[in-house]
Amino acid sequence: MNDTKIDFIYLSEQDMIRAGVTDMAACVDTMEEVFHLLHTGDYRMAGPNNDSHGAMIMFPEESPFPTMPKPTADRRMMAMPAYLGGSFCTSGVKWYGSNIANRDKGLPRSILMFTLTDPDTAAPLAYMSANLLSAYRTGAVPGVGARHLARKDSRVVGLLGPGVMGRTSVAAFMATCPDIDTVKVKGRSEKSVNEFIDWAKTHYPQLTVEVVDTAEAVVRDSDIVTYCASGEVGDPDQYPLVKREWVKPGAFLAMPAPTNFDEGLEAPEIRKVLDNTGLYEAWYEEVPKPAHHTIPLIGVKFMDMLHAGTLDASALEDLGAIVSGDSPGRRNDDEIIMMSVGGMPVEDVAWATVIYRKAVEQGIGVRLNLWDEPALK
Repeated sequence: MNDTKIDFIYLSEQDMIRAGVTDMAACVDTMEEVFHLLHTGDYRMAGPNNDSHGAMIMFPEESPFPTMPKPTADRRMMAMPAYLGGSFCTSGVKWYGSNIANRDKGLPRSILMFTLTDPDTAAPLAYMSANLLSAYRTGAVPGVGARHLARKDSRVVGLLGPGVMGRTSVAAFMATCPDIDTVKVKGRSEKSVNEFIDWAKTHYPQLTVEVVDTAEAVVRDSDIVTYCASGEVGDPDQYPLVKREWVKPGAFLAMPAPTNFDEGLEAPEIRKVLDNTGLYEAWYEEVPKPAHHTIPLIGVKFMDMLHAGTLDASALEDLGAIVSGDSPGRRNDDEIIMMSVGGMPVEDVAWATVIYRKAVEQGIGVRLNLWDEPALK
């Protein structure tokens, strides 16, 4: 007799916190394992090359249907599925809903949910709040990069965009670079900067926070630089800029948000790292060209340069190869390294699996029944 009963657990945001979703040190270690699996190929995402970010609903500028959503700033409705092997051996999908106008309603810009499933039967294991899940796995990736690519004596972080992504990125740097004692921060508003200062005082009272007024001041004399500000997409000239003359020798730049850079940083001596080369190849195939107009990450600009003949494919390095030891990490204290952070559903699967297993172990969450026996077979 087969047991056809299927139960799963629901994890609210508070349940996720109780199960450890905000444990950044553990999240960085988990993401490091993810990048090793990416390098060995023990994973699958969507798309023809199994590396797609996901599938997004696109809304027209003009519609005859008055109730259809408008393509407002940062409007995204997206499904992000993946399978991940190794010690995880699970699958799942994140539903990503985002609209910058949510903030006018007192809501986060993005509202996310994640379904974790058995990779054999596809039966649900958990349905969970995913805002913190996504925020922490996103911030953890710059931390993985810093572990392998930042100078070991890094002290100063330059942060543009002190929102959720900025906070989790700083948390990851703190987990991997123990000598950090200063964060230079620039935000769009006094409110966002003050909220970051309050967060830093609470979680990292040893930090000195310096408020600066320009992107140049963020970058100059910083050992680690990260741009984490969301914004309008379409015109790279309007994306936050990094200039070569601002960047100190030995700096590590981890960029998970819209960014542009000048010709000086196109130079071959500037190392250029992708979190997953296949992800950017998929993006490049999926969007109009130049792709950086649609996907505002520096890794997509690398792909535009590659196809324009201004960058050789051999110049692009893969974080998974570095984590696995098949490519070198930082070679010396003076080299400048730029890393693009795109975000991938395999990261959600990994961190969701860790949190799910802790929740089961600790009896956290609400057990729900799908069926005892399916009505249709």
